[in-house]
Amino acid sequence: MFVAILMAIQIQAQEWKAKWISTMESQSATNTWLIYRKTVDISSKPEKAIAKIAADSKYWLWVNEKLVVFEGGLKRGPTPTDTYYDEVDLTPYLSEGKNTIAIRLWYFGKDGFSHKSSGRAGLIFDCQSPGLNIQSDKSWKAAVARAYQTAGAPLPNFRLPESSIRFDAREDAGFWQGKDYDDKWMSSAMEMGPAGSYPWNALKLRPIPLWKDFGLKPYKEHKEFPFVSTGDTIVCELPYNTQLTPYFKIEATEGQKIVMATDNYLFYGPETNIRAEYITKNGVQEYENPGWINGHRMYYFIPKGIKVLDLKYRETGYNTTFAGNFSSSDPFLNALWEKAKRTLYITMRDTYMDCPERERAQWTGDAVNESGMAFYALSQSSHALSKKWLHELAAWQREDGVMYAPVPAGNWDKELPCQVTASIGYYGLWNYYLHTGDRQTITDLYPAFKRYLNLWEMDGKGTVKFRTGDWTWGDWGDERDMHLIYNLWYYLAVKGMRNTALELGKTDDAASYSKIMDEFKPAFNAQFWNGAAYRDPAYKGKTDDRVQAMAVVAGIADKEKYPAILNLFKTEEHASPYMEKYVFEASFMMGYADEAIARHKKRFGPMVANKYFSTLFEGWGIGTEGFGGGTVNHAWSGGGLTVLSQYLCGIEPLSPAYKICQVLPRPGSVEKASAAIESVAGQISTAFINQKNKFSLDITSPDGVAIVAGIPNQGYSKITLNNTVVWQNGKYLKNKYANSIADETDQHIKFSLQPGKWKFVAVK
Repeated sequence: MFVAILMAIQIQAQEWKAKWISTMESQSATNTWLIYRKTVDISSKPEKAIAKIAADSKYWLWVNEKLVVFEGGLKRGPTPTDTYYDEVDLTPYLSEGKNTIAIRLWYFGKDGFSHKSSGRAGLIFDCQSPGLNIQSDKSWKAAVARAYQTAGAPLPNFRLPESSIRFDAREDAGFWQGKDYDDKWMSSAMEMGPAGSYPWNALKLRPIPLWKDFGLKPYKEHKEFPFVSTGDTIVCELPYNTQLTPYFKIEATEGQKIVMATDNYLFYGPETNIRAEYITKNGVQEYENPGWINGHRMYYFIPKGIKVLDLKYRETGYNTTFAGNFSSSDPFLNALWEKAKRTLYITMRDTYMDCPERERAQWTGDAVNESGMAFYALSQSSHALSKKWLHELAAWQREDGVMYAPVPAGNWDKELPCQVTASIGYYGLWNYYLHTGDRQTITDLYPAFKRYLNLWEMDGKGTVKFRTGDWTWGDWGDERDMHLIYNLWYYLAVKGMRNTALELGKTDDAASYSKIMDEFKPAFNAQFWNGAAYRDPAYKGKTDDRVQAMAVVAGIADKEKYPAILNLFKTEEHASPYMEKYVFEASFMMGYADEAIARHKKRFGPMVANKYFSTLFEGWGIGTEGFGGGTVNHAWSGGGLTVLSQYLCGIEPLSPAYKICQVLPRPGSVEKASAAIESVAGQISTAFINQKNKFSLDITSPDGVAIVAGIPNQGYSKITLNNTVVWQNGKYLKNKYANSIADETDQHIKFSLQPGKWKFVAVK
């Protein structure tokens, strides 16, 4: 173990010796494809061989004809100027004697909402180990892969850096990955500078895992093979909305065009995204389109007379598992949680995405909701994507202190103040720290986030001036009381930064933030509560349900305002699916579980019940019925997943890294529910059964996780814990298991527990 750790440290510390390499031609053309080869002789197989690989923009790696990396590289960049690199363990693939390294490179060659192009195609490969040195330089062979071309109009919309790929099999270079391939026709690679050179600049280690490759699989339903195409469209069903690369094997004559596209391209874009095309050669041939697309159905447009020998697809995606779970007696809630989970997963890859086809962009407000969902639904490897998002938000900060999103991006630099404050505050950075305990990240990011928050100005009344930013956006939809939306996001940002400052020992900053909060709450209530609702006197629209929800979750609204806010939630429905999460959360926090569920069923019912889609929509409908064009897979709509795990089942960290976790279920009329999460401290699970005169609660927590547990305060006369009476007739009874805790909300009878397995039973 010590030797392995030492070798890893040595590898990390090694200086790059390799050179960036490209070809003499096509260094900057959009949608350029290059192939590289290097043959080396190895006298003895190394104990460890870690290759460092960077590419603009993506690469596929074969070692001795074995596919080692399917789509390596991350979209640029970790900063506006720098580039990510991968570390890949080649040890299992190398052997004594002749070894062949083969790499295919895809250079996007244009900016997008998720990528900043360097302006030049390039590859750098560096593998150093005792007795082994493989570095990219002019001794490598390189060539333009002319078979890869750009499909014609309609072109993908300007937000996407990727192009639609056309592959002309008549230009195919053959099995150029092969060990015995004759590469004399390929030219020597052109050296373009050492690591650190412009335009790729500093190389930053990839902070997230390489993709999970599920392998080539048959579609759920297809015809028996072989069959001769009649020219009709072949529609293949996918198990769910997935990131996929389509594959076929055919027998054809040359010059015929096959088109591959998903339903999300053909019908549910909503703007032009990515398809694939193939021009046939003579004979039997097979092809897998390397650029991923997504959808529920795969459409193959295969000309009449072509013999179809096989159709498959490869799913790839973020390397995590669905480690969390939720189940209840309510089918709607179960379906909502599952669809939210699927929507989350398909919007994760290089970054969190708003959607996997129209933009693939990391809008930072969307990432707030996605990150929160990931902590409850996914394994710990997902935490790295949240960390990457937060680091990129800070690293792309403009010189004037402004933060903006989406980043990384080459053709966007606009500030959305409400999304940035959401990210740096209570639901963003602080929530990340609560779930992970990653102190280094809050230490690193605090100065940049503080600098941004300092741009906001107080108005002299205890609240904050309206900050227009570059796009005055508070939510999709109508009836937005913008001044109050912005004020409340600002308050939540201050609250999160106060907590972070306290954690970092920055007492002066914490005191300043606390002073703002102490003055803000009474000032906001005095200015904007009119006795029935929160409203800006200058706002003339219908009362904004978003504002009421945010006032509750921020802790601005006191309990006496809850009934009025509940009444508004029954009549005002303006929030988009993105902001509806906070209405759902606020209703649970106020103690109105049944009303929360009823409203969520009303608003989300049609999309949850839709049998065709496994994912949730951007707006309340599809296409013209949705906001901003309306995609059919938008993770900002899945906030209900978080609320069900955190509030209905009650699992929530009270201290960083789950050193203390509360389990305070808010069941309402729900008869049964259970949830589990994979926290950084281990699995935490809970389940309740809610009967007319009896309530039982099971909790399991791992070592190191103390529990604050609560039984709903619903007129019970006796509570037992592991068959011992711990509470009776309104009084806590001293026992060896639990201590009592006061509950300022009066919603629960609370106890503190040590780690372990516990069962409460409460009876009336």
